[in-house]
Amino acid sequence: MKGRRIAYRLFVHIPLWTLIASLALVTLLKWVPVRYTPLMLKRAFQFRNEENYHSEQKWVSLGDVSPELIQAVIAAEDQKYWQHHGFDWAEFRRMRRSHMQEDTMLRGCSTISQQTAKNAFTFGTPTLVRKVLEAYWTCLIEWIWGKNRILEVYLNVAETGKGIYGVDAASKYYFGVTAKDLDTRQAVSIAVCLPRPLFFHPDCLPVKVRNKYSQIIDEMLQFPG
Repeated sequence: MKGRRIAYRLFVHIPLWTLIASLALVTLLKWVPVRYTPLMLKRAFQFRNEENYHSEQKWVSLGDVSPELIQAVIAAEDQKYWQHHGFDWAEFRRMRRSHMQEDTMLRGCSTISQQTAKNAFTFGTPTLVRKVLEAYWTCLIEWIWGKNRILEVYLNVAETGKGIYGVDAASKYYFGVTAKDLDTRQAVSIAVCLPRPLFFHPDCLPVKVRNKYSQIIDEMLQFPG
């Protein structure tokens, strides 16, 4: 009898309450700004011995972000953002086929939805468990938040430098303007650094990302006006 109670708690009770809690959290965050994330906590611990380290983030609504920056981020990170439902299976198959046939290095193909789920709900550790959790949170935010809210959260919690989170903090730190006042060059400079924000800086782009910068510009020109 005792064993049955333990099994019931492990396989029914705990999963059920975990599901309820995660649904409640995602529903709450549909309306409440996400001001602190597991990644911010991880970085605070990682750089705890650096006296000058501190975090900067200022939440802004999607309407207070320049259209150029929104276009640049989508062009750089997830060109099919408005079409998929959280996962770009076509891109994943292309990546896997390229790896199998041409022996190329496996590259990331996470969508903005997946990156938002990773940033907002996980520590970003490169493990299978994290990928499973990321997929679960991705499904929830696609269902509950919708595309505009996912994009809004992503633009506010994405790491954009050492201790810098969100595009408004990055805009002020690197260019001295708000996210709403960025011009095309500044917007693309921020977007091109998103994959490696601790190594690349928008105000001083290295040569190795110049080609990507040009690709983003070309992709933006193809977006409907």
